[in-house]
Amino acid sequence: MIARYTHPEMGRIWSDQRRYETWLLVETAAADAMAAAGIIPVEAAHDIRERGAFDIARIEDIERTTQHDVIAFTTAVAELVGASARWLHFGLTTLRVIDTTLCL
Repeated sequence: MIARYTHPEMGRIWSDQRRYETWLLVETAAADAMAAAGIIPVEAAHDIRERGAFDIARIEDIERTTQHDVIAFTTAVAELVGASARWLHFGLTTLRVIDTTLCL
């Protein structure tokens, strides 16, 4: 769990909501770039972009089993994306997603 800050903007920046929003942005951008390069199907990138969403409670539920935040996140997103989710997180590592997110 991320620490809560008293300043409202700092709390928003470091919130679970913002972290997952940014992870989804990174995952979507990667899928779009790989589709443009012909690495994954264009339709898959479209599905990830259009259907990709998350529910924090669902992520937390999955994480209790996996003990891994990014796996829990991608699993929860995949449930909503459907069959194209096989391309979600394709070619990425947890470190790449987290480092890119922190840079953003």
